[in-house]
Amino acid sequence: MQTVSRQTDINSTAIHVLVLVLENHQGEILVSKRAKNKPQGDLWEFPGGKAEQGESRQQALKREIKEELNYHIKQAKPLICITHDYGKYQVKLDVWYSQDNNPKVKANENQPLKWVKKSQLEQLQMPQADAPIIKKLQND
Repeated sequence: MQTVSRQTDINSTAIHVLVLVLENHQGEILVSKRAKNKPQGDLWEFPGGKAEQGESRQQALKREIKEELNYHIKQAKPLICITHDYGKYQVKLDVWYSQDNNPKVKANENQPLKWVKKSQLEQLQMPQADAPIIKKLQND
C-alpha cells in the first residue's frame, strides 16, 4: 500500500477516516456528495467515515459503508494511505478498494450518489486530500 503525506507536520491527532473506492463492472467509481453543513461541504467524495474507538480498520470500513450505503463489502484491499493538513485540522485517509460487478447501493443519509469514470474524477469538485487517490486510480 502506498503512503502519501501532503504536509510534513501531521500529528497524531489527525482524524482517522476509512474510505472505500468501489468500482462497478463498467469501470465506474462511486462518489457521494457531502452535506453543505459539514467540513468540505458540498464537495464530492469517496464514501467512508471515522473509526470508532476499539474498531479495527476493516470493522470501521464495513460499518461506515453499511450505514451510508446499505452495502455489504464482500472483499476489499488496501489502496493508499494519505495524511493531509487542512490547517484547522488534519485527516488520515485509510483508503480501500473493492470491485463488485453489480453493487446495490442506497443513500441511507440522503446524500446524492453517482457513478463516475476514473478519467472524469478530476472534473468533480472534491476535497484536496482526495487528489492522490484520483491520481493512483488513473495511473494503475
